[in-house]
Amino acid sequence: MAEQLHHWIGGKRVEGTSGRFGDVFNPATGEVIGKLPYASKADMDEAVKVAQEAAEIWGKTAVPKRAAVLFKFRELLVANTDKLAELVGREHGKTIADAKGEISRGIDVTEFACGIPHLIKGEFNSNIGGEIDLFSIREPIGVVGGITPFNFPVMIPLWMGAPAIACGNAYINKCSERDPAAPMFLAELWKEAGLPDGVWNVVHGDKEAVDSLLHHEDVPAISFVGSTGVGEYVYQTGCANNKRVQAFCGAKNHMVIMPDADMDQAVDALIGAGYGSAGERCMAISVAVPVGQGTADALIEKLTPRVEALKIGPFDDPGADINPLITAQAQQRVENLITRGVEEGADLLVDGRGARMQGYENGYFVGSTLFNNVTTDMDIYKTEIFGPVLSVMTPSTYEDAVTMVNDHEYGNGVAVFTRDGDTARHFANSVDIGMVGVNVPIPVPMAFHNFGGAKRSKFGDTQMHGPESIRFFTKMKTISARWPSGIKEGAQLAFPTND
Repeated sequence: MAEQLHHWIGGKRVEGTSGRFGDVFNPATGEVIGKLPYASKADMDEAVKVAQEAAEIWGKTAVPKRAAVLFKFRELLVANTDKLAELVGREHGKTIADAKGEISRGIDVTEFACGIPHLIKGEFNSNIGGEIDLFSIREPIGVVGGITPFNFPVMIPLWMGAPAIACGNAYINKCSERDPAAPMFLAELWKEAGLPDGVWNVVHGDKEAVDSLLHHEDVPAISFVGSTGVGEYVYQTGCANNKRVQAFCGAKNHMVIMPDADMDQAVDALIGAGYGSAGERCMAISVAVPVGQGTADALIEKLTPRVEALKIGPFDDPGADINPLITAQAQQRVENLITRGVEEGADLLVDGRGARMQGYENGYFVGSTLFNNVTTDMDIYKTEIFGPVLSVMTPSTYEDAVTMVNDHEYGNGVAVFTRDGDTARHFANSVDIGMVGVNVPIPVPMAFHNFGGAKRSKFGDTQMHGPESIRFFTKMKTISARWPSGIKEGAQLAFPTND
């Protein structure tokens, strides 16, 4: 029987008023396991009202006390990692090991946010002129909306929510309707950690819920992760409503393999970065770029049997390498793109279409897929497939490889595998990509650095987590102060200077 799910508003579960519901599936079996309420505008208005009231108090709470709540929450995340991983696996489908990796990265950002007493410090100058002291402070901005994707139901809400809350804001998570259980459990952990009711809220829904956030005058900031089409809409709509918006979007990440690369290391990297989480990562490597035909031949020889050996399976199968995709529609879309690649003339070396597993015949599985001789005019190259599909392309020269990377509309991540430091340095300085790996296939920065892409992989000019998150989730106030101390200047009509 499907579980009846709820919103989380004001520190408790709320049924909502819309009368609209969506199904939550187990992607390994295709079974409906939950009924999720979709928020109406009235539901979102109530969440914003509650969050605004909570933000007024939380934003004035002493910074060390806010940090203490974050420290406690971090302890609860560690203690409940197994339960969180199971919730993620059951609704998303990713393996337990993969889910724990995601949770670990969320804990990293929470740990970073625990340092908020230091991170939020302002600046001070004494006696800039006429015995005037000048200082700046960072203040909360109020209610922050976070629109988060299905592929990281723990990590991304924490990447947004932990810094936002540390800075003194209230947070409304419009999480993916595909896997809502983990964000709801995070809400319970926040409450157990001592976070005041209304500071962390979870509201489910579709475009109506998103639009309610984007148009609400009491939500000054929106953070988004998802597809490029939706991200561009969120960015443009939010900005049109005078909001601060950051939107992190789609990708087509290349891995350039030089002739001098350690080929075994490169193949290991492609297996993990190309097929981990069934390719449903914005930082997945989906294009392998061996430079020169000799390099390509050596790569294909080692890579093909490794790809063929990957096993599909449900989240709780310790032998599974590739999990199901999130929905039946996603499965069909990926299989259609594989068919399109064949029609366009790419060489299909490993075909993952029609993958089935005994006892899980209705699961949304696509097996590992490998294309060779892909060209830049093919749909499978231009499109973010978001499935376990890797394309191999073979430019003749290093310069052609760099041009290929730079000419793609997306610019999230890229990697180069080489033993040559000069090549690596030149590559890092030449590509128009937000995150670059040198012999590192998924160059996601640690929490104390910033995450973000380039070109159509990101809208807005701020990054996620790291120091930029503190700037995004606060507003700057600058104060000039002088106390009466015998200075008698008289009225001055000229523009003030430091003379």
